[in-house]
Amino acid sequence: MALEAIRDFLPCATPAAWIEAALAHPEELLIDHANCEKKAASTAVALLYRYPGRGELLRLMSRLAREELRHFEQVLALMEARGVAYRHLPAGRYAGALHELVRREEPGRLVDTLVVGAFIEARSCERFAAVAPYLDDELAGFYGSLLRSEARHFQGYLDLARAAADDLEDRVALFAARERELIERSDTEFRFHSGPPVA
Repeated sequence: MALEAIRDFLPCATPAAWIEAALAHPEELLIDHANCEKKAASTAVALLYRYPGRGELLRLMSRLAREELRHFEQVLALMEARGVAYRHLPAGRYAGALHELVRREEPGRLVDTLVVGAFIEARSCERFAAVAPYLDDELAGFYGSLLRSEARHFQGYLDLARAAADDLEDRVALFAARERELIERSDTEFRFHSGPPVA
């Protein structure tokens, strides 16, 4: 049911060409996945500091930060077991391009930041589900377990955004259009949230 809700929320499915690229770049898949978990924890901590008066946000972001850091540790352990060195990868365009649409004034800034968080978590879940059937049993099982917790993160971000906005649909539609463009447009570098590779 959670995956069904996520697919309904997202504007498009992951292109088959991205799955092929993921299978051709197994090290980059794991390294950038680790980066995504680290960035997700960082985002949650930043929200804790920025909005100290919002109790429900504090509770959710505190739990989310812990879970994302645990996922980061788990990806690192998988990489170590597979002989994959954790190295620097330049950020892809996905998150930055979504954040370009975030309003600068409150409460719009909070609402838009939460909507971006919902899209990032939803797309992560959808990608876990899309690529898992093609992976070895250990990695497929790991991605299946992550899907459940990341789905909670998606719903948490979306619920907080709805609580902070009188009418969220226009903002969701705006970000959905940008998200679709980023997922379907060809990308020069493979990343966990990249578009399909340039032909």
